[in-house]
Amino acid sequence: MPYTAQQMYDLVANVADYPKFLPWCAAARIRSRTPEGAAERMEADLVISFKVFRERFGSRVLLYPGDKRIDTEYLDGPFRYMKSNWAFADREDGGCDVSFFVDFEFKNAVLQGIIGVVFNEAMQRIVRAFERRAAELYG
Repeated sequence: MPYTAQQMYDLVANVADYPKFLPWCAAARIRSRTPEGAAERMEADLVISFKVFRERFGSRVLLYPGDKRIDTEYLDGPFRYMKSNWAFADREDGGCDVSFFVDFEFKNAVLQGIIGVVFNEAMQRIVRAFERRAAELYG
């Protein structure tokens, strides 16, 4: 990305703003924020809305501002499990590298089957939404 690692970290860490730009994110609520050593633990709810599907899920987000890393783990909602990791590193030639990993499985096998078909497209749309948001904020 043509932005700094700090800018991209700040963008992804700002969960409360997700409904402003992320597809299918209808609402976000921060339950709590707690310092945890060099990190900060945030518990948050997101409401995902897609056609007739509307679900709230909770997650624990561990923010590591010094390392510019964000780890997310699932608390409650429609998933059997869900975790994601973000990492941001400045490049010597300017801009930064962004690494993103997500793994999940829905409790509902039918829903898992439907999402499995469009998963790659959905992830591409989400990544593009973050890229567009960065351009709006920092471009």
